[in-house]
Amino acid sequence: MKQKIVMKMQFISEKRRTDAFKIAAGTTGVTNVSIEPDKDQLVVIGDGVDSVCLTKALRKKLRCVEIVSVAEVKKPEDEKKPAAECIPIQWTSSYVHYPMHYDLVYRW
Repeated sequence: MKQKIVMKMQFISEKRRTDAFKIAAGTTGVTNVSIEPDKDQLVVIGDGVDSVCLTKALRKKLRCVEIVSVAEVKKPEDEKKPAAECIPIQWTSSYVHYPMHYDLVYRW
């Protein structure tokens, strides 16, 4: 089950951002990590990610971290449309096969 975890933290410096990226990306099951700097939020998307363990690891390094939301990621309904049917194209070769004359090829 893919889930989206949104965490709120203060990004005072660039070092805190890179530390948050390293810790979040190093957690097992994480597939995507992004930062929304205008909201001071870290967004983690992954399969089977333990949000409590991730928060503890971030708090150990960055101190003030809060979980805002944990939600399941659902696929949009538009992706389930069937593909267009393929129509085979008749193709004929323009290469002309000439008969071989073995007496010319294997002549001593």
